Amino acid sequence: MSPERQVYLLDSQCLKPEVIAVAFAKTSRSPQSFREIAAELTDKKSAEFHEKWVVGYGHSSVAEHAVLHVAIENISRLAVETLESNRLASYTEKSTRYQKWSPEDFYIPTELKEHLMLPLYIQTCQKLLDTYHQALPVVRAVIASQNPRRENESDRAYENRIHSDYIDVCRFLLPAAALANVGMTINARALEHALRKMLSHPLEEVRRLGSDIKNVAMAEVPTLIKYAEEVPYLVETPRLLRQEASGPELPEDALPDWCRLIYYDPDNEDRLLASALFRFDSRSYAQNLAMVRLLPLQERLGMAHALLGSVSKFEIPLRELEHSTYTFEVVLDQGAYFEFKRHRMMTQTPQPLATHLGYAIPRAISDASLEESFCQAMALAGETYQKLADFSPEVASYVVPNAYNRRVLFTVNLRSAAHFINLRSAPKAHFSIRRVAHRIAEEIRKVTPLLGSHLREAENETWQDVDERYFSSTAFI
Repeated sequence: MSPERQVYLLDSQCLKPEVIAVAFAKTSRSPQSFREIAAELTDKKSAEFHEKWVVGYGHSSVAEHAVLHVAIENISRLAVETLESNRLASYTEKSTRYQKWSPEDFYIPTELKEHLMLPLYIQTCQKLLDTYHQALPVVRAVIASQNPRRENESDRAYENRIHSDYIDVCRFLLPAAALANVGMTINARALEHALRKMLSHPLEEVRRLGSDIKNVAMAEVPTLIKYAEEVPYLVETPRLLRQEASGPELPEDALPDWCRLIYYDPDNEDRLLASALFRFDSRSYAQNLAMVRLLPLQERLGMAHALLGSVSKFEIPLRELEHSTYTFEVVLDQGAYFEFKRHRMMTQTPQPLATHLGYAIPRAISDASLEESFCQAMALAGETYQKLADFSPEVASYVVPNAYNRRVLFTVNLRSAAHFINLRSAPKAHFSIRRVAHRIAEEIRKVTPLLGSHLREAENETWQDVDERYFSSTAFI
């Protein structure tokens, strides 16, 4: 009689992450149960195992079983961006959509502590946060006038309903120096990589953050991350590429567009359908591709519907949709980018946070007669950025508010794009990111019409509608 199936948790309250990692690792060679393996382990034995197999022989996958939950408070949103650039981790951060910032809630870079520019830096951050606080009640009144109270709606329910709408607008004033809290869940292998990146970063705040995370994590995974140090490659290569990038000025594009599909495979649709068939038969990929190309349109339409059109809102389409590539260049405001960067199952390359691409002006700011004070705050931030950039472009980024635009290059597959569009075009998503989601959906449908027609995009709104409804006519200056 075969043994009975067992499914259980190893108690993380009783066993340290490194011990759990060893218990899972040993099952490849031990006939014992996980409980029996764990019962024989000590912290010392676990450390010796990791020293030999993970560090000595490079079996790094073992470290993925050691998971940490790290609470991080009062770091700048600029540092949050670096922290969250690590793909294989989970994050939850203080939301600019639901929480309000106090006037003193901004980071002062160590690099400026003894610098003549420090007073201007503080003045700029205070101006942005003061304008933010002055805008909150005025914009709230505008949003309230556009969204009347419902019959029998309580004060609390009404405030909850319009709360994010007016804070969504005012968040454009928050600088990258604004402080935030982040909860991070990450395995030891990914953490080691993250620490190496942070310890090699040009900003001292990020390097210190990496050191602090390493210090607290050492109590739980002392062997697995103890060799996480600054990486010369991560220091020198960006420095060399930055020098190459500062070459001669080139003319601007004749027809600038804030969103461009700059690369796609014209054969994407046939290749995706052939990839979907591949799992379910014994033919080669080339045979499947040849067969797909011979199929009548109705059958191709049916396959496209089965692959993407029949997926419900809460389901994930088949992985074969990842056999596709779309590369976009997009210009979006920094507030939108902060949401966009959470979609880590794509490859993103943002340019440095700067001010040369101008800024977005929310229509509610204009409707509230706050455009003049808003633009004054943006102008001060732009001037301060330029002065600080002569000292350090990285430090200068701290004063850049969410309203300023940023250019991002990203490569995404159809499966990941479908998830992004479904989530970020929804009515409750911030209008800045809805604009991006609708435009990406439009561009994909142009070049992948059979499958693109099944992208789950919120109806009754286009990116042009978002432009008209939520941004002033001077949205991109």
